[in-house]
Amino acid sequence: MANYSDPRPSSAYDFAGGYDPDMAAAQETAWIEVIRKMEEVYSDLISYEVELEEKNTALEEAQRFINSVLSAVSDILIVCDQSGRIQQVNLAFLQLTGIAEMDLYERPLDELLAEGTGNLRLFSWIDSVESRDREVRFRSSDGGLTEPVALSCATRLDHRGLPAGIVLTGRPVGELRRAYEALKTAQAQLIQQEKMASLGRLIAGVAHELNNPISFVYGNVHALSKYSTRISSYLDAIHGGCGEAEREALRQTLRIDATLADLPGLMEGTAEGAQRVADIVRSLKRLSFSAGGKAEVFDLAEIVAKAVQWSASGKKGLAAIDLDLPESLNVRGNPGQLHQVIVNLIENAQDAVAPRADGRIRVTAKAEAGGVTLVIEDNGPGISPDIASKVFDPFFTTKPVGKGTGLGLWISYGIIRDHGGTLDAGTSPLGGAQFIIGLPSAV
Repeated sequence: MANYSDPRPSSAYDFAGGYDPDMAAAQETAWIEVIRKMEEVYSDLISYEVELEEKNTALEEAQRFINSVLSAVSDILIVCDQSGRIQQVNLAFLQLTGIAEMDLYERPLDELLAEGTGNLRLFSWIDSVESRDREVRFRSSDGGLTEPVALSCATRLDHRGLPAGIVLTGRPVGELRRAYEALKTAQAQLIQQEKMASLGRLIAGVAHELNNPISFVYGNVHALSKYSTRISSYLDAIHGGCGEAEREALRQTLRIDATLADLPGLMEGTAEGAQRVADIVRSLKRLSFSAGGKAEVFDLAEIVAKAVQWSASGKKGLAAIDLDLPESLNVRGNPGQLHQVIVNLIENAQDAVAPRADGRIRVTAKAEAGGVTLVIEDNGPGISPDIASKVFDPFFTTKPVGKGTGLGLWISYGIIRDHGGTLDAGTSPLGGAQFIIGLPSAV
C-alpha cells in the first residue's frame, strides 16, 4: 500500500496494491486532454462574447442611424401592429401632435383621429383599389386638431413575409397646397414670359411689315406736298393777272402737266398704303393671344402665310422659306393661338439653320379626309434619338442659357391638343427636324 506522501496517484494502483505505470500515464493523458478541452471551450466563449459585443455595437449603430434618418424625414411616419396599436412614430409626427413618444406607444391609432374621420379600417383600406390616400386630422396634445394630413397606408411584413402590421406615411396638406400654389405661380410666370417672347417676335415682324406701306405713304405725302406748292404758285400767278407768255413759262418751269398727270397715281398709291396698314392692324386684332373667345372657322392657309411672312421679316430673311399651300384650309379654333404655334415652329427652324449658309425651311400643307396636315421642316442639325422623346417636355431646351425657356414646344403641343389635333416631331427628308401638325377640318 502506498503511504499518504506517495506522489503517485492512488488510482494508478491495481487491486493487489501494486503501482501500474501504464494506468498512471493514461490517466495523466486524460487529464491533459480535459484541461485542453476546457481551455478550448473557454477560448470559444471569449470569442463568442467578443463577437456578440461587436454585433450588439453594430446593431446599436444601425438603430441610431435608423432613428436619425426617421428624425430627419419631414413626412410623418406611424408604425402599427395588426390591431392598430402604435409601435413607433418619427419626430415629424411628434412635432405635429405635440404628444410625447412614451404616451403614444401601444396606443390605438383610432384614439388620435379627429371626430368625423371615423375608423379608418386600416387593413381594408390597404386592400381597397378605389383610393390609396386619405385626408385626416389628428388630435394634438392641447386638445385641438392638427392641420389636414394626406395619409397613405401600406402593409408591414415580418421576416417570413407575412403581414405584421401597417405603416402610415403622410404630409400636411397645407404644405403640399403651398408648394402646389408656388409651382403654379412659377409656371404661369414662365408661360407668360414665353408668350411675351412670342409677342416680341410677332411685333418685330409686324413692324417690318408696317414699315413698307407707311414709308410708301410718307413718300407720297412728301411728293404731294411739293406738288401742292407748285400748283399754288402757278394758280397765284394766274390769279395775279400774269400774261400768257409768263403763264406758259411757269407751266414749263413748275412742270404742271407732269404734276397733274402724277397726282392720280400718288393718290391711289397713298390710299393703297393706308389700306395695307389697316389690313395689318385688322390681322393683329384677329391674332389675339387670348385663350378666351368662341372658336371660329377660319382659313389656316392665310394664317400660315402671315406667320411665315412676319417670321421671315423679323429674322430679316436669313433662311430661304419655301411655302406650298393650297388656296384654302378651313379649320375651327382660335386663329391667334395657331398663329402663335406656327410662328414658334418657324422661329425654331430659323434658329436651327442659322449657322448654315444654305439654310432652308419648307412649309407645306394639304387637306386630307376629315383633316388638315401642316408640315414645317428644315435642313438643320435635326433631333437626335436620345432627345426625341423629350422635345415636348416643359423646360426642356437645347438652346444656350438665356436663349430659350423650354416652354415653346410644350405650349404649342397643348394648344394643338386643345384644338383636337396632334403635334409630332421627327426627321425631315431635308436632313433636319420635321414637325407635323394634324388638325380636324371645320364642319
